[in-house]
Amino acid sequence: MAYPQLNLDLQLCFRLYTASRFVVQCYKPFLDKVGLTYLQYMTMMVLWEKDNILVGDISKRLMLDTNTVTPLLQRMEKEGLITRKKSKQDTRQRIVSLTEKGKALEEQAKEVPLCMSQFLYDNNISQEELLTMVPILDNMIQSLKHKTH
Repeated sequence: MAYPQLNLDLQLCFRLYTASRFVVQCYKPFLDKVGLTYLQYMTMMVLWEKDNILVGDISKRLMLDTNTVTPLLQRMEKEGLITRKKSKQDTRQRIVSLTEKGKALEEQAKEVPLCMSQFLYDNNISQEELLTMVPILDNMIQSLKHKTH
């Protein structure tokens, strides 16, 4: 190898990407029970925290571009989880609201975080390790998000 720094095993990005993929895959059986994809679940959590918000606010909260979020919201609207209405203040903006079906899904999804935590614990990842990672990842996210936008 001409450039040892290009060794895949030395790359932090590879570990983060791989961990992210595996975490999403581990959520799948829990989310299948409530009928959501991982990204739909993240979006629903935003709406369960605060209903009737702008598409742009959902995008900011999820740290995703609106062109990624809009098709997702369109699918969720077809599934009857949300409604999207034009804002009265600015007709270019859409307000996203939970339907009764979307609100009821919160009750079904309430165990997902606990199930995922237990799954991690059962697979030799301690609560202490998880609690240690959170501020490190938060710091990384905050530092890097300003560099990419």
